[in-house]
Amino acid sequence: MSQFRRGEELTLTLDSFAFEGKSIARHDGLVVFIQGGVPGDDVRVKLTKIKKQFLEAEVVEVLKKSPLRVEPRCRYFGICGGCKWQHVDYQAQLEFKRQHVVDAFERIGGFKDIAVNPAIGSENIYFYRNKMEFSFGEKWLPKDEFETRILHSETVPAFALGMHPAGLYQKVLDLEECYLQSEESVRIVNAVRRFCIERQLSIYSTFTHTGYLRNLVIRQSASTNELMVNIVTSDDNPVLISSLCSLLLEEIPSITTIINNITQRKNLVAIGDCEKVYHGHGYITEMIGKRKYRVSANSFFQTNTKQAGRLYDVAKRMAGLKSEDVVFDLYSGTGTIALHIADDVKEVVGVENVETAVDDAKRNAVANGVKNCTFVLGDLKDRLTKDAAWLTNHSLPDVMIIDPPRAGMHEKVVSEVMAMKPERIVYVSCNPTTQARDIKLMANAYRITEVQPVDMFPHTYHIENVVRLERL
Repeated sequence: MSQFRRGEELTLTLDSFAFEGKSIARHDGLVVFIQGGVPGDDVRVKLTKIKKQFLEAEVVEVLKKSPLRVEPRCRYFGICGGCKWQHVDYQAQLEFKRQHVVDAFERIGGFKDIAVNPAIGSENIYFYRNKMEFSFGEKWLPKDEFETRILHSETVPAFALGMHPAGLYQKVLDLEECYLQSEESVRIVNAVRRFCIERQLSIYSTFTHTGYLRNLVIRQSASTNELMVNIVTSDDNPVLISSLCSLLLEEIPSITTIINNITQRKNLVAIGDCEKVYHGHGYITEMIGKRKYRVSANSFFQTNTKQAGRLYDVAKRMAGLKSEDVVFDLYSGTGTIALHIADDVKEVVGVENVETAVDDAKRNAVANGVKNCTFVLGDLKDRLTKDAAWLTNHSLPDVMIIDPPRAGMHEKVVSEVMAMKPERIVYVSCNPTTQARDIKLMANAYRITEVQPVDMFPHTYHIENVVRLERL
């Protein structure tokens, strides 16, 4: 039987960060993973989980502050699930993220003494996001306030518009400020909340599948400053949305387009089955480098526009592109990487399994006057093998740029990539752990020549990582 009890308190000194932004301490030979600390802190913690090999805990009191600890800017820090590292000095964040890449490649990839460049920091560490999804929902209250209201038979507010508290997807933290997107974004949130409360509009429930309001999605271009407001609802109510549209344009005249996405889906994904445009074109225009992109409500686009340009420049440099090169861009999305490198090579072929993304990529190529990019629809493990007739129209690649989702590549895709024998591979990933796993499978045929982390999301533990591989 364990000598520890859930709820027991310990005094610890925090050593380092672990995966997912938790801090590490050691006690009686066990590793303790701690939420809310900073390496260098002396803390009093409460145990929340007891395992044979490790313990988990949360900070109750900081007894001595780490020199890496800073004052969080946002009053919702510690409750909101958005910015878990606002209390960590930004340069320290970058070093911890670099170390996360090192750990992933050593522990998961099995690579020894791997050289990882310092992480490239974001120019803006606040107001850097071009897209925010806010939720309508039942209002979250601190436990003591909730219990006091119940004790005095007071009404518990039901309506909230904001972000989910960390780990509580059934509640919503009513946000009146946020430092992730822009000051205009916060003004839109507050205006929409006021409008909905005044009209006593209902909130969609995933339990009863009734209610009207689902999400408020705001997109803002970093290059053109065009501003989109997207109200996601379960029903079509043109009179109501028209009234909201009038209010928003009066209070925030910089809004360039307003749309209403309507869906009867039972999950809470902020995507509509039907879209109605109430003001403007129904999309915004964004730029990365010299390329323009049309971004609609449901399009995927890198969330940190300025840093995306830096990320693509890193990938372009690592690829060592030549004018005669044929490049395959795997998991090509809306074609942003393909178009970014198109002027430097003979041809780019993008392969993507989301039809709307392929359509957007083709449209983006035409809009930018790019004629040497081809985009192919299909699952990579099929499109590179049994359903690969399209390959007869293209030369085998000199270079592959691979940018998969967080889950990484299917083993079959890794095998097919190696069978094509590109001279150089640039692997871009938002998850160094799956990236290291995949590159380990290539180690007999390719060697790592450079590793470059790029921070797309300040104040979170997430890191984008770019690796250059050369064929042995």
